Amino acid sequence: MALLRKWNPHINLVSPRSLDAVWDRHIADSAQLLDLAAGPWSTWADIGSGGGLPGVIVAILSADVGLRGGVTLVESDSRKAAFLGEVSRACGVSFEVVCGRAETAGPLSADVLSARALAPLVELLEFADRHVEPQGICLFPKGETVHTEIEVARSRWRFEPRLHASRTNAGSFIVEIGEFERV
Repeated sequence: MALLRKWNPHINLVSPRSLDAVWDRHIADSAQLLDLAAGPWSTWADIGSGGGLPGVIVAILSADVGLRGGVTLVESDSRKAAFLGEVSRACGVSFEVVCGRAETAGPLSADVLSARALAPLVELLEFADRHVEPQGICLFPKGETVHTEIEVARSRWRFEPRLHASRTNAGSFIVEIGEFERV
């Protein structure tokens, strides 16, 4: 939280208005994704990581409870990628930072793929097609437009989403997607 507050004025990691509610709005909101990755996972990839949400939180909590999975954060903005590297060093938590775009990064072979506030669901599934293992899952936090995004995505993808109500933001959901394929 201290690093977010220190760096945010310089590189806009999160909305400045949300810094007063950083615990609920960002940290607890990110932490709830870890509970949804029920099965064992060895690789978690977070694309468009920005301020490290949810990827850094997943890495910190995983280390705290002794999970052995590796976490990779993909961020195209070099300043934000530098911030993520500083968080890893300052918190003593190991995770990989890839400075690049999700659509051009090498396949991440993720068991779990997350993205928060990156793109519409139809685009996220394009990224997932490149980066998720066949038996992996995607966890995408979404707001009130979730049903519209699902319908648009179904024009290009075949999938059955599981919606989990957000514990931190009324009217928001986490979209869980397992198997999917192009239409």
